[in-house]
Amino acid sequence: MGFGVILAHGRDRVELLEMGVLQMTKISDHALKLKRIFECCVGLIEKHAPDEFAVEAPFFGVNVQSMLKLGRAQGVALAAALAHEIPVSEYAPRRIKQSVTGVGSASKEQVAAMVQRTFSIADADMPRGFDATDGVAVALCHHYEIGRPALSKGKGGWAAFIEENPGRVGR
Repeated sequence: MGFGVILAHGRDRVELLEMGVLQMTKISDHALKLKRIFECCVGLIEKHAPDEFAVEAPFFGVNVQSMLKLGRAQGVALAAALAHEIPVSEYAPRRIKQSVTGVGSASKEQVAAMVQRTFSIADADMPRGFDATDGVAVALCHHYEIGRPALSKGKGGWAAFIEENPGRVGR
């Protein structure tokens, strides 16, 4: 399970606080894996005190058992956030890719490259595999999406955006 924690300095500047991968290859019992996911999420929440929490929404696959396990894992992560009264959001994989790279069918390599470019991560500091950069991509997607006028807090839509940002709109 990959994760990413970012800090937004306004709408235009974002800082990477932490990214990583929760390794569970040595845990054979699925229930213990779920416990580990919950503990990891709680640890990240307690360390960083996030305002919001986002996950990749379940996607439809061929293997029903894999989908069930993935859904349980996502549910445990969401439960950790909800237990700390943190609002949660879910994003479809295509939406994450579209938001981060501009292309909904982007490859994992392209997503990782955009994460690397966005945060100016040196090649030597890039994680192996794509789980960590996928986790950061979810966080970036959420940041970009909540900055859109239709998703802004309050009433929502352009009317709310204009009301909340009078200096940004020419009349």
